[in-house]
Amino acid sequence: MHLQIRNSNRFQRLISLLLLLQIVAGGCARREVVVKFKTPPHSFSEGGEVIPSNLWWTEFDDEKLNHQVQASLGGNFTLDAALHRFQAARFVARREASDFFPDVNYFTGFDGLIQTDGPDTAEFIFGTDMSYQVDLWGEIESRVQAQQFRANATQEDYDAIALALSADVAATYFSLIQTHAEFALLQKQTLANSLALQNQEYRFSVGLIRSPDVLRQRQLVDSTREQEVVALSRIEVLEHRLAVLQGLPAQKVSYSVGESLPELPPLPVTGLPAELVKRRPDVRSAFFAVQAADRDLASAITRQYPRLNLTATVLSSTESAEFLFKEWIVSLSSQLIGPLIDGGERRAEVQRNNSVIRQRLDEYEQTVVNAFREVEDALVQERFLLQRIELLESQLESARTASEQLSKQYSVFDVDYLDLLSATQTEQRLQRENLAARLALILNRVQLYLALAGRISPHHLQPPEACPPESTGNG
Repeated sequence: MHLQIRNSNRFQRLISLLLLLQIVAGGCARREVVVKFKTPPHSFSEGGEVIPSNLWWTEFDDEKLNHQVQASLGGNFTLDAALHRFQAARFVARREASDFFPDVNYFTGFDGLIQTDGPDTAEFIFGTDMSYQVDLWGEIESRVQAQQFRANATQEDYDAIALALSADVAATYFSLIQTHAEFALLQKQTLANSLALQNQEYRFSVGLIRSPDVLRQRQLVDSTREQEVVALSRIEVLEHRLAVLQGLPAQKVSYSVGESLPELPPLPVTGLPAELVKRRPDVRSAFFAVQAADRDLASAITRQYPRLNLTATVLSSTESAEFLFKEWIVSLSSQLIGPLIDGGERRAEVQRNNSVIRQRLDEYEQTVVNAFREVEDALVQERFLLQRIELLESQLESARTASEQLSKQYSVFDVDYLDLLSATQTEQRLQRENLAARLALILNRVQLYLALAGRISPHHLQPPEACPPESTGNG
């Protein structure tokens, strides 16, 4: 077998020189943009002593809630789409990393010539060619790192969506409990108002009261019944929402959640703001976006420098198939290509990437201060909601006592009916407001857990074997 290499000594000297140049200038490829962020506050305004679990919803000690959240993490289509976005981003990074390796292709061919007045000729060809761009200045490395940071940011986005989904499920679940409780309360109020209406109608029939008193009481009965209808519609809408969060058709399920809101768990440890920055997925995603923009800038800078392309071809060509692969020709070549005139395109790309870095920095800092605000908002809201519930309970106790006293006085014609009606309406309104305030307290705690939460690894949570939604039998 004969092997021919053209200009081999010159080619080897060129490769050695360029490798040395790459080692000397390699620092340019690893350019890092040093950024300084604003100092976070030293602590939050308050905090508890209980360290919450990463699966924060388990703090409510409600097996039905645990079941609903796990079913949503296993069946929600939006979360599944976010997982596929993360997987696609990883493959983009892998695709960019393929530029570290040469592209090698093979080719084969046959040419034949048949002549009527001469000998026939044939040529058999087989060979391979290779092309490779030497990463002199780290341009390829910067591109790969940028895509890896973007993949990391996409993973954090996935975790942030999972956390938001768990909070949405918990909020819907607790709202459904509160609405069932409100419906049960309205039924009791309607029954009490209906009994009072019967009493008023009897009094009117014997001439003890005027007809407007009967009409006012009838209007109160209709008002509570109308609110029952509103509560029933809210129950169905919340069930539809919970079903969709779990990836289920809204028409096929119903939920048995009870009528008792859970007790508020102890206040969790809020930790240090600096720890929150490292823990929250949305903040981590914004930081990875900054790093990706930094690598994009490094890549744009290195694209202004010359690049080295290497090519090689190994070819076997013969007139007879039996001699194919016995004689080879090896061709090696290299090109050093540098920009000469580009109308300012590369410089403009550098300036654009520099502006993008500043944009990502601003977005990162905004995300950080929003994270601090969300924690503080939840802490403030909880403090004032507890005070409000205490005042509502005090008002409700006074209204209940006033209503009982006025009812006794009305039975002996000692007070006007309008006084009793006003007291009854006030008591019933305060009962409903107290229930709504307790829901607001629970939902605010959900937001506090969400503001403090870190990664929950939803892809490791398996959906439960038996799902709480029960078939309604319709459809």
